[in-house]
Amino acid sequence: MDSSNVLVHSIFTDFDISLFKTGKHYHLYNKMGSHPMTIDGVNGCYFAVYAPNAEKLCVVGDFNQWNGEHYMLYSRWDKSGIWEGFIPGVSHGMIYKYKIFPYNYGRIRMKADPYAKKAEKPPLSGSVVWDLQYQWKDEEWMKQRPIKNAHDQPHSVYEMHFGSWMRKADENRSLTYQEMADELIPYLQHMEYTHVEFLPLSEHPYEPSWGYQVTGYFAATSRFGNPEELMNLIDRLHQAGIGVLMDWVPAHFPSDDFSLATFDGSCVYEHPDKRKGFHPDWNTLIFNFGRPEVRSFLISNAFFWLEQFHIDGLRVDAVSSIAYLDYSRKDGEWEPNQYGGRENLEAITFLQEFNTAVYGAFPGIQTIAEESTSYPMVSRPVHQGGLGFGMKWMMGWMHDSIDFFKREFIYRKFHQNDITFSIMYAFSENFMLALSHDEVVHGKASMIGKMAGDEWQKFANLRAFYAYMFTHPGTKLLFMGNDLAPYKEWNFTSQLEWELLQYPSHFGLNNTVKALNHLYKTEKSLYHYNFSYEGFEWIDAGDRINSILIFQRKSDELNDVLMVVCNFNFTPHTDYKIGLHAKESWELIFNTDDRQFWGSGYNLRQKSKTIRKAWNGRKHMLEIDIPPLSVTIYKLKSSIPDTPKPVKNIKNRKTNKN
Repeated sequence: MDSSNVLVHSIFTDFDISLFKTGKHYHLYNKMGSHPMTIDGVNGCYFAVYAPNAEKLCVVGDFNQWNGEHYMLYSRWDKSGIWEGFIPGVSHGMIYKYKIFPYNYGRIRMKADPYAKKAEKPPLSGSVVWDLQYQWKDEEWMKQRPIKNAHDQPHSVYEMHFGSWMRKADENRSLTYQEMADELIPYLQHMEYTHVEFLPLSEHPYEPSWGYQVTGYFAATSRFGNPEELMNLIDRLHQAGIGVLMDWVPAHFPSDDFSLATFDGSCVYEHPDKRKGFHPDWNTLIFNFGRPEVRSFLISNAFFWLEQFHIDGLRVDAVSSIAYLDYSRKDGEWEPNQYGGRENLEAITFLQEFNTAVYGAFPGIQTIAEESTSYPMVSRPVHQGGLGFGMKWMMGWMHDSIDFFKREFIYRKFHQNDITFSIMYAFSENFMLALSHDEVVHGKASMIGKMAGDEWQKFANLRAFYAYMFTHPGTKLLFMGNDLAPYKEWNFTSQLEWELLQYPSHFGLNNTVKALNHLYKTEKSLYHYNFSYEGFEWIDAGDRINSILIFQRKSDELNDVLMVVCNFNFTPHTDYKIGLHAKESWELIFNTDDRQFWGSGYNLRQKSKTIRKAWNGRKHMLEIDIPPLSVTIYKLKSSIPDTPKPVKNIKNRKTNKN
C-alpha cells in the first residue's frame, strides 16, 4: 500500500531498543508517541508506537480526514515491534489515533496513543499532538526538596479530588487548573498543610472512577485545561512552599476499546492469562509485569510525572492487588508461583525496580504505598529485601481507630487495646496515617457521621481523634472535607460544603485542624522521629476505666519533649495523677477543648510542676486537670533528673574479730 505521505525516519538508537527490550528504558516518552519536529526543512511530526502483533499500522486524524490509506508507519527492521515514521504537515494541536491491522486477529483497532501527552476531553478519546513547553520558576523548592521532603520532616498531606473540591456554580463546572491555583493555594497556606495529594490526574474516561481507571498515562486530563496549566499550578504550589503528590495507578487499566486493551489484537499490556490479567473487583485488566516492554512503559511513566511535572511523590494505588496472585480471588481462580506461594514474583520485582529507579534519579521524592495487608518490608530498602517504598499507609491504625471512636462511651473501657495496639507495630514500616477518600464513601459515613454521642460529643470526639492522629508517630493525610466535618458523605459530582464554616461547630473543627498542622510543623518532637521508637514513650496506657492514654513525643534535642493526655470519655477529671521520673515543670500548649475549637472551655492550669511523691512506679507525681473528650498537650519546660544519694565514706570503722 502506498505510504508516500510518510517519510522513513527514526529517533531510536540501538541502545534505546536494547533498553526497551530489557525493561530498562525509563525515558520512553522522549521516543514513543508523537513529536513535532523539522526534518530537512520540512515541518511535521514523528510517530512511534509499540504494536508487535500488527500487520499494518497507519495514523489517522483531523489532518487526513481520518483516512489512513496513505499514512502507513514503517515496522522497524530489528523486529522490536515498534512502528514509526515522519508525517509532514502534522503539527501541534492536531488530533489523531492509530489504525491497527492485527496479524491474524481479525478486527481492525482504532487506538489512542499510549504515550500521547494530551488527549481530547472525554467523552472524546482522540490523542493530541502536543509539544510540552513550560518555563519553571520553582528552582528554590527543587533545590530544598531533599531537605523539606525528608523522612525527618513534617508531612501533613491534604488529599483531594480535583473535580469536586470547588465548582463554578453558575456554570456547573469544576475549576480549571488556573482557577484552582488561585483558590487552593491560599487555603492550603491558611490551614498550614505541607503537601497536597491529587487523586489521579492522568486522562480517564469514566468520572465515577475518580481517575483510577486510566486510559492516557502520559496525558494530564483535559477536563481542567492543558498540560502546561497543570504545570503552572504545581509551579505555584512549589513557590508557596507546598509539596505536590499524585496518585499513580500501575495496578490495572480499563478495557475501553480505544485504549490499551488488546492493543494490536493481542495482549500487549495486559497479562494473557485471565488469572493474572483480569481484576475481578473493578472489571479491569492487569498489566503483564513480567514483560520488559510493559515495565519500560510503566517506569518511564513514573519518570515522566516526576521529571516533566516536578511531582514530589507518587502514592501508588492498590499495591496489595499487585503483590498477591490471589488478591480478591477464590480457590481455583489463581495459580501459585513457582515456589508454591501466593506472591506475584514478577510484580514484586517490578515494584522493586520502580522504587530503585525513581529514588536514584530524583533526589528528595517519596513513593507511598497503599498496601492493606501485612506484606513485610514494604517501606524497607530493596537491598534488604524490601519493596523500596518511602512510606506505607497505616491501614490497621485507621480501621482500629475508627472502630474505637464509633463505640459508645460505656463500651470503650473494654477496647483500650484497640487504640493502643498500633504502637506495637508502628515502627515496623515508615507509616503514613491516612484518613482518605475511601473512608467517607459507599455508606461508610463521613468522619463526623462515624463519631459516637450527641452533636457536641461528636465534634469533641473528632477533635480528639485528629489530635491523637497528629501526635501519633507517622506522617499524616486528611482527605478534603475531613477538616470541614460535613454530615454527608463525599459526592464527586458536587463541591465541598464550604458553607458549613459559618457554623461555630464546623468552624471550630476546621480551626482545630489548622492549629494541629501548625503544632505539627513547629514542634520538632512531633515529626523528627516519624518512624522510629526513640520519639515515643508510653506514660500510662492502662487507665481503661477512664479511657485515658498518656504518652510522650521526643526529638533528638535534650528535653525537647511533649506530653499528650488523651481523654476519650466525656467525664472530666480534677487533680489527675501522672507518674514521672524527674523533677519537672510542664506548660499547656494545646487543648482540643478550648472554646475557639467549640470546646467546653473547661478551666485548666497553664503550668504544672511535679512533686516528690511516688506514683505508678515512678518517683515523681504530676497533678493536672483533664477536660471531657479531649486531647491536651504539655511541653516540658525544665527537668532535673534524680541523682543517687552519695554513699558516706566511714573511715576507721571498727569490725568485730574472733
